Amino acid sequence: MSQEQECPPLRDMGGRSTSTRNTGTPRTDDTGDALEADLDALRHKNAELLRRTTELRNRLHARPGISLAQGILMERYRLPDPATAFTLLREASQRRNIKLHTLADAVIRTPAPDHDAAVWFPGRARYSPPPLPGVPVAPADRTSHGAVLSGVLRRVLSITQAGMGNVQLVEGGVLRLEKHTGLNRRFTDFFAFVEGSTTSCSEASEQRRQVTVPDVAAADVFDEESRAAILQAGSRACHSVPLVDRAGPVLGVVSSHHTRPLAGFTHAQLRSLAETGEAAGRWLSWYRRTVVLDALEHLHTVGRSAH
Repeated sequence: MSQEQECPPLRDMGGRSTSTRNTGTPRTDDTGDALEADLDALRHKNAELLRRTTELRNRLHARPGISLAQGILMERYRLPDPATAFTLLREASQRRNIKLHTLADAVIRTPAPDHDAAVWFPGRARYSPPPLPGVPVAPADRTSHGAVLSGVLRRVLSITQAGMGNVQLVEGGVLRLEKHTGLNRRFTDFFAFVEGSTTSCSEASEQRRQVTVPDVAAADVFDEESRAAILQAGSRACHSVPLVDRAGPVLGVVSSHHTRPLAGFTHAQLRSLAETGEAAGRWLSWYRRTVVLDALEHLHTVGRSAH
């Protein structure tokens, strides 16, 4: 037969037609389903790639400081291996209730003690912690790093009337996430370490001033990956306050995150935020000159006795 013949339509068990011609061409809805499945697979691959990239970046930032500190201690105290140096760091960290990475950073950036000196910081003056006006911290916790940072975050969120926020400290040339509330895992993983100038927190740190982002979706300050990480956490606006001790370096940044775009803050709010940032900066400076140096002194004493 020269004329094309149509095949009778196939019917399923309910009598519904499933095809009209034997052409091998898929139906439009089948094609759409296939494309949607491909898009879902691509989204999943991209999300997994971003997760793995973020995880690798965080590991690269987290490990070198401790490794470098181990090397310094091995050479200074003639320790036999990195494991012994790590044990020394960990013991001093636990004894003085200071984070391991904070202690390692102090080992790296603090000038070494004199050769064979029994005391690392001879004649060092000691001071009481400075006041923290408005910061909700119990008197017994005025020397606690974690309690003070949590109090500073609560104070800033109270002033800005926000439910989400985080505190980052400057360490090794980057901002390291220390405290957070209301933010999901993707956000905290992505912003565990911040370098460069593609966020409001990095601008606040670099420029030593408060930075308000009225609408994250439209702001030029963010790169697209940072913008996506912030928006998916439910933040549409943010405000960053530098933590600085007068003319000294910026020691950290505290940021509030808001579920709706911001119209701005009053002069009274901005003044209160600046006062909180300065008080937190003074406290962090005291902590470095007192608690951290106490931990280094303990480390030195134990290190000298280890060889």
